[in-house]
Amino acid sequence: MTASLHFLTSDLRLLDQIRRGDEGGLVALFESNRRSIRSLISRNSGNADDADDVLQESLIVLWERVRSGTFDQTAKLSTFLYATARNIWLTRLRQKAIEIPRDLDPENYSDDSLSPLEELVATEQVSMIQEALGNIGEQCRKLLLLFYWEELTMEEIADRLGFANADTAKAKKYQCKKALEKALGVLHRK
Repeated sequence: MTASLHFLTSDLRLLDQIRRGDEGGLVALFESNRRSIRSLISRNSGNADDADDVLQESLIVLWERVRSGTFDQTAKLSTFLYATARNIWLTRLRQKAIEIPRDLDPENYSDDSLSPLEELVATEQVSMIQEALGNIGEQCRKLLLLFYWEELTMEEIADRLGFANADTAKAKKYQCKKALEKALGVLHRK
């Protein structure tokens, strides 16, 4: 099982922006999650304004947790925001004494949201990648994060990690990627 590092990269980049106080990360999250949250809220007695309010509240929850150091990323940020928005909306419906539809289960709809099974798989993939990165050695972990997360060139990585040149860094990246794939394979068989 080879898990995609792409969503890890974009989510980690957004979390880094939030940690630094850069609101651009929140704007990007708002725009990328607006459609699924509007769909959730409109299916359950709400409108577009309600959805935007709930999404903003969800982003505030994320912002506060990240900035305080209490956020533990176990799934994609979109999954966290969807679940948070759903909980906020359910609370509002209870407060308004509106009958809560029994079919609030995201599996019943065909939008961007993840089903509980997909959410569990995504959470498991993130955990496996984190564990595998911890098992491949510090130098390999750093090299892969510099390449995939910080998107540094091979020259920059060679300079930062003390390799002779970019070709050496490239060869090491290949070895580290293979080590990560092997570590993921071992974890998958457990």
